[in-house]
Amino acid sequence: MIRNALFALACLAATPALSEAPVIVDIQTEKSGMGWRFDVTISHPDTGWDHFADGWEVVDEDGNRLGYRKLLHPHVDEQPFTRSLSSVMVPDGVRTLYIRARCSRDLWSDVRVAVEMAP
Repeated sequence: MIRNALFALACLAATPALSEAPVIVDIQTEKSGMGWRFDVTISHPDTGWDHFADGWEVVDEDGNRLGYRKLLHPHVDEQPFTRSLSSVMVPDGVRTLYIRARCSRDLWSDVRVAVEMAP
């Protein structure tokens, strides 16, 4: 539903200390049954098992986790890459959620990317 390429570039320019942090490039959402499906595209300079993007989460405004996608291996030759998470239950009335990524070395990024949920 949103394209975040410009946002990702702005985050990189604004936070040089996070240059090794995973960057969320795109987020697509789709209602699926009672839950939601999130397709998240991430860019990260994976170097191998010692440093790679290893997960992302869906959180609400207060930081409560609604879903988590663990990434099980490096994506050295696949950048950026997209992974999905289905059956995320979004509480009634919630219109904005946030996606946050992490990597195996630097842990959770300080950057949360907002995604507006369709009514």
